[in-house]
Amino acid sequence: MNVTIYDVAREANVSMATVSRVVNGNPNVKPVTRKKVLDVINQLGYRPNAVARGLASKRTTTVGVIIPDISNVFYAELARGIEDIATMYKYNIILSSSDENEDKELQVLNTLLGKQVDGIIYMGEKITAQLQEEFDRSPAPVVLAGAVDMEQKLASVNIDYREATKSAVARFIANGHKQIAFITGSLEEPVNREFKLEGYKDALKEAGISYDETYVIEADYNYNAGVKAWEELSGLKSRPNAAIVTDDELAIGVLNAALDANVSVPEELEVMTSNNTKLTLMARPQLSTIVQPLYDIGAVAMRLLTKLMTNEDVEEKTVVLPHSEKLRGTTK
Repeated sequence: MNVTIYDVAREANVSMATVSRVVNGNPNVKPVTRKKVLDVINQLGYRPNAVARGLASKRTTTVGVIIPDISNVFYAELARGIEDIATMYKYNIILSSSDENEDKELQVLNTLLGKQVDGIIYMGEKITAQLQEEFDRSPAPVVLAGAVDMEQKLASVNIDYREATKSAVARFIANGHKQIAFITGSLEEPVNREFKLEGYKDALKEAGISYDETYVIEADYNYNAGVKAWEELSGLKSRPNAAIVTDDELAIGVLNAALDANVSVPEELEVMTSNNTKLTLMARPQLSTIVQPLYDIGAVAMRLLTKLMTNEDVEEKTVVLPHSEKLRGTTK
C-alpha cells in the first residue's frame, strides 16, 4: 500500500501539518521534530503525492516541452538548456516528440494541457492556424524556443536568422563566389521562408547577383536528403561553388556527397552550416557554421516561461540573442 502523510504523522506522533511543513522546507519546525519526521519518512519510504499537492496549490511545477524530432541534435541542445534552468527553479519537464506531424503535435499539446502543466515550451518551426488557435486558448503560458511567431502573439527566443544568413552568404561573395546554393528545410516554415531565404536574397541583391531559384533546394533535415540535394545541384549547367545549409546533418550529407564526387572542399566548394552542434566537429573537414547559442536559447526560454508562470513583469517577450560565425575547414 502507498504510504500517506497520515502514516508519517502517526508514526512520528506529530500533526499532518507538521509533516507538511517538514516536507515543504518550512523553517518553523524545531530541529528535533524535523529530524524525527525525516527519520520516519526514510523508514517508511514516504514520497509526497505531487498530484495532490498540485491540486491544492493549483500548480503542478511541471512544464511541457514539445520537440519536433527527438533524434535531431539541434533540439537536444535546446532541451539541455531548458532542463538545467527548469531544475534550478524546481520544475519538472515532460518532453514530448511530435515527429514533425501536425496532427500528433496537436495531440501532444492537448495531452500536456490535460496533465495540467504550468507552461509550454514549443520548439517547432511551423505554427499552423490550428496550433495557433490552441495556443491562444491555452490556460498555460507558451514560449517558443528557436521558433518564430509571425503574429508576435507568443513569447519567443531566437537569433536574427535573416541577418545571420545574409552575413554567411556575404562571406561567400567576398571570396569571389556567385553561384551560391541555399539548402534548407521546407519553405512552408516561416523561419526558412521569411527570414533565412530573405537573408540569402538580401546578400545577393546587395552584391548585384541575380536570384536564381534553381540554386534553392528544399530538403528534409537528414543526411540522405543532403546527399540528394548535392546530386541535384551538381547536375546543373553551372554547378554551385558555395552552399549555405540550414541544418548540420543535412550539411554533412551535402559535404560527403561532394567529396565522394571528387569535388575539392573548400577549393571548389565552400560549405557553411547553421547550428554549430557537435556534428560540425565530427565532419571531415570540420564544418564552418553560423553559431547559434543553442543552450542559451533553451535556457532563456525556460527562464522567460518561469516569469510568465509566476506573473512576473516581462519587459520584452521577444528575445533576440547574438550570433556569430565559426570558420573551419569547409571555408577559405
